[in-house]
This record gives sequence, C-alpha cells and structure tokens, in this order.
Amino acid sequence: MNLTVTPVRGLCGELTIPGDKSISHRAVMLGALADGETTVTNFLPGEDCLSTVQCFRALGVDIKHANRTTVRLCGRGRHGLQEPADVLDAGNSGTTMRLLLGILAGQPFFSVVTGDASLRRRPMGRVTRPLAEMGALLLGRDGANYAPIAVVGRRLRGFSYRLPVASAQLKSALLLAGLFADGPVRVTEPLPSRDHTERMLSAFGALVHRDGLTVTITPSRLQGRDIAVPGDISSAAFLIVAALITPESDLVLRGVGVNPTRTGLLDVLNRMGAAITLSETRMSGSEPVADLRVRSSALRGTVVDGALIPRLIDEIPVLAVAAAFADGETVIRDAAELRVKESDRLTTVCQELTKLGADIRETPDGLIIRGTGRLQGGRCQSHGDHRIAMAVVVAGLAAARETVLEDPDCIDISFPGFTEALKSVCLE
Repeated sequence: MNLTVTPVRGLCGELTIPGDKSISHRAVMLGALADGETTVTNFLPGEDCLSTVQCFRALGVDIKHANRTTVRLCGRGRHGLQEPADVLDAGNSGTTMRLLLGILAGQPFFSVVTGDASLRRRPMGRVTRPLAEMGALLLGRDGANYAPIAVVGRRLRGFSYRLPVASAQLKSALLLAGLFADGPVRVTEPLPSRDHTERMLSAFGALVHRDGLTVTITPSRLQGRDIAVPGDISSAAFLIVAALITPESDLVLRGVGVNPTRTGLLDVLNRMGAAITLSETRMSGSEPVADLRVRSSALRGTVVDGALIPRLIDEIPVLAVAAAFADGETVIRDAAELRVKESDRLTTVCQELTKLGADIRETPDGLIIRGTGRLQGGRCQSHGDHRIAMAVVVAGLAAARETVLEDPDCIDISFPGFTEALKSVCLE
C-alpha cells in the first residue's frame, strides 16, 4: 500500500515519543547477560528491537512482554546462553547483528547470524576483523564481511584497538566481547560516538572506565535491574523538523532523550535559527531526558561536518529536508558512513527530495542543498529504509501539493505509530 501525505498548516499539541531504539536493543542484550531479573519499560516494539528479542529467546533467554512496551527478562548470566538450534535472524537490524557478533564471539558454542536482503548487503568486516584479533573464529562471505556469518565461540584475549571510524556499533561490539575476554579491552575512538553501551554497562555493574576517547572494560558480572527507556531523539527529529517547516506549529515533545552524544541535530537546528527550547531536564536512570518545545521557524543554511556527524548520523535525511526549506546553502560533509546504512542514504535522500523539487546534489561524503523554501510534492519511494520514508513524509507535510510514498511499511522498524502520531497533532 502507498501513503498519501497532504500539506498541513502546522503541528500543535503534545506527544510522547516512543522508546529509544538504541537503548531498547542494549537493555535486552545486557538484561540477557545479567544475573537476575531485568524489567525494561518504554521498550520500543519496533521490528528491529523485536529481532533482538527473538535472537535472545533462541539463545535460551526467558523474555516476556507484560504489554507492548514493558519487557521482563530472566537473565542467564555471562556464561548461561545456550547454543541456538537454528540460524539467528537479525532481520533488518544492523545493531542486532553487530552487537550480537561481539557477544557470540565469546560463547563456547557454534552459531550463525543472518538478516534480510538489505542487511546481508551491509559490510560487517569492521566488526569481524577485530573480533578475530581477539581470538574468535568467524566465517562468512568475502572473509566474513557479509552475512550469513558463522561464529565459533572461543576464549577471547584482552586487547587495545583504535577504531578506524567513529562507530557506536563497532565500539559496542568490542566492549560486549570484552565481557568474555581474559583481560581488559580498550577501545579508542577517533571522535566521540553515542555512549549508551558504556552508560548501561556501568548501570548493570560492569567495570567500565573512560579516559578521553578511550573506553576500557574489564571482564565483570552484570546484575539485573530496571531500565526506563527515554524517548528516541532520532524519532523525535522527524516531528521537530515537521514543526519547524510548517507555518503554524507549536509542538511539545515529552520525555525525549538528550544524551549529548545524540543531540547534534538540536545544535545544528539552533544554529540555523530554530525555535527549540528544552525544559524539565532530568535523569532517567543513566540517561538525560527533557521536554522539547518546537515552533515554526525561518531557517538559514549552514555547514555540518567533522565531530558533529557521529552525533546526528541518523538524522541527516530529515536534516536535508530542513535544509531544503532554509534560506541559503547547507553543506553536509564527512558523512560517507551513510552509504552503508539500510540504503545508501546519500543517494536515496538526494533522489527522493529531487522528485519533490529540492535543489540538492550528493558529493562523495555528503550533500549540498540550496534552500528554496518550498517543495512541490510528488511520488516517492522509501527504498525499504525507515528514515528515508519518514523524511519524505515530513517533506510532504510542507509541500505545495500532495506527496505519495510507496512502501511505507518500513517505518515500523523504528517508529510504529508514526503516521497516527502525526495525524493527532497536524492542523489541516
């Protein structure tokens, strides 16, 4: 089925954002490896996180849903996972596959991890190569660069590793493998990436230490605990931009995670002239959260590059939409990582916004957008990529005529209920 998006006057009212996808994944993984019970509230019941749940059920973990957003796990401890009877299916989730490879590398059994057609095209070598250096045996296509990947778990060695790129998934896979190593594992980043794994490992009782850009984990037991997942700022980003570019907006988003490693989009939009204010800033466990008020704003172009990129890598498709409505030119650089996401997001966002009338072109590592202040609407494709799909929907809300999105179902990967949430606050 297709989704038809009609222009709106603005977004007004209040919304509570669904749970953070990254944190939901990690809560299930660490709860599975902990001793005792873990309860996760505001869990994101999106397809990616449910893939993580299914994988750990296949590894012998008792996981029950009290309701759609509350999950209870009976942890099996660091050494309690069981050899799966079948192939583990990560679906479309790169987080599931990469972090799971780190955990499986230290298990005393054989396992195979695969995913859907999109995930099987995404490179895994940056994870499998350092895991092999730690002593794991991983086998797969092109030297274990592509799934399916078979893992023969072994005793892992402690080591020090310098990441070639700022990647939270790679960093997390190695830190999780460090739980099973025979000594400390030190990971040094070129730039700070999201730090949910380090925060949550510490909350579960792991021995984790950060010194500048180096994170060290010492093998240690985990203890089950309650985790309250904050609202996902990457999901909130689409509502934020929609409110900024439609003329009569005044929108409040409750309980959004504002971890400083994830708030690059807010920094850039504020620099572009966005009217975004934070209030009721507080801690939800180990994560900071706040309420955000967003009002219609006249935006201006800017440059986005360097250390900002890891802090807003998932938000670049919708940032491109904001840039299309800004006054002047926006240049995005150092974002080649987007070429190995669910789609080549530099190409797909350029293709789809061009169909809507945007003045946009891609470069080897980014985008150049000349703001026109208006898009025309048109017919677009999602490319099976949830963030491209939602970016098109946001653009359509502020276009001159209706926009038709083909294959919108992928939105459920990260934001189930997205269209219903929009309808509840849109002024038609």
